[in-house]
Amino acid sequence: MSFVLRPLLAVLVLATVSPALTQQSAPPAPQPGGPTLARVRAAGTLACGVDFEEAEYSTRDAHGNHSVFDLDLCKSFAVAILGPSAKFKIVPYRAEADALAGLQSGEIAVLATGSVNYMNTAAHGIGFASPVFHDSQAFLVNRASNIQSSKDLAGKKVCFLGGTEIEIQIQGYMQRQHIAWLPFPFQEEGEMEAAFITHNCDAVTADLSQLAYERIAFRSMAKDFLILPEVIAKDPLAPAFRTDDPQWAAIIDWVVQSLIQAEESGVTQANVAEMKRSSDPIVQRLLGTQRGYSQYLGLDDAFAANVIQAVGNYGELFERTLGSKSLMHLERGQDKLWSQGGLLIADPVR
Repeated sequence: MSFVLRPLLAVLVLATVSPALTQQSAPPAPQPGGPTLARVRAAGTLACGVDFEEAEYSTRDAHGNHSVFDLDLCKSFAVAILGPSAKFKIVPYRAEADALAGLQSGEIAVLATGSVNYMNTAAHGIGFASPVFHDSQAFLVNRASNIQSSKDLAGKKVCFLGGTEIEIQIQGYMQRQHIAWLPFPFQEEGEMEAAFITHNCDAVTADLSQLAYERIAFRSMAKDFLILPEVIAKDPLAPAFRTDDPQWAAIIDWVVQSLIQAEESGVTQANVAEMKRSSDPIVQRLLGTQRGYSQYLGLDDAFAANVIQAVGNYGELFERTLGSKSLMHLERGQDKLWSQGGLLIADPVR
C-alpha cells in the first residue's frame, strides 16, 4: 500500500506547491525610472557631495580628510549613471553635518561618504550603501618609543581633542582594558600635534583617517610615526542618499557592490576588456555580457564595466587614494576582502 501512496502523495504535493515555486523563480519586472535618476539624466551631470573635513570646524565628526577617495567614488556614480564621458559636480562641505543637510535639501543627489551611525540612520530620511571604508579610532605613536600596543600606554600621556566622541570612546576603551593611563585633552589640533612632536605626550588617539592626515603634516618626520593596528572604536563610512527613492538607493549601493565584486573576481582597470570574454557567469553578469541584469536598476548593462574602466576595482581605488600608493599610506586592514580576513564582501550577483 505504501508503494502506491508515496508516488500519489508526491504528485499531490507538487501540484500544490509548483505554482508558488514558479512564481518565486520568475524575475521581478523592471521598475520604471525613479525621480532622482530622471533628474540627474535630465541635468546631464551628477551633483555629488564631498566632506573636506576642515580641521577643528566641527567636534562632532572625527574623520580626517579623505577627499581623494571620495572624488573617485563620485566619479564611479556618475559613470554608472551617465556613461564613460559622464560629468559630475563636486559640492564641497566643511563638516559632515553640513553635507547631510545638503543631501536632505536636494542640493546634492549623493554624499560620497558619511558616518554610518545611530544618529545619522535613525532620523532625517538618510540611508547608506554598504561601507566603503571601515574607519576606526586608533593610536599614533613614535616608533622610537617602542610602544607596540595599548597595554604599553599604561602610565603614559595620551593626547586627544577634548569634548568630542573621541574622548568618550578612549575613556571607555581604557576602562574596559583596565589600563591606567594619563588623559591629556586639547582644544586645538595644532597644539596637540606640537605636544606630540615635542614628546609631551606619548600617543595621539583619533580616527585612522585623521591620524594618517596628521602624519602627512609631519612631512619628513612622517616616517618616524606608526599607527597601531588596534581598533578602539568603529567609525565606518559609506555613500549616503535620501530614502525617498528606493531605485536611487539601489543604484548607489550596487555601484559599491560592483567595485568589491570586481576585486573578488579579479577584474581590474587593465583587464576589464579581456574579462568581458570570461566564461564565469558572475563576471558575465557583472560586466554586462550576460544581458538584462542592469534593467532592474534602470542602467545600461555595461555600467559596472564602465566604472571599473574609469576607476579600477575596489582594491585599486583604495590603494591609489588611501593606501600604499597615496600620501595617506593606510593599511587595508578591515577593508580587505572577506577571503583575505577583511570585512568586505559583495552581495551575490544573481
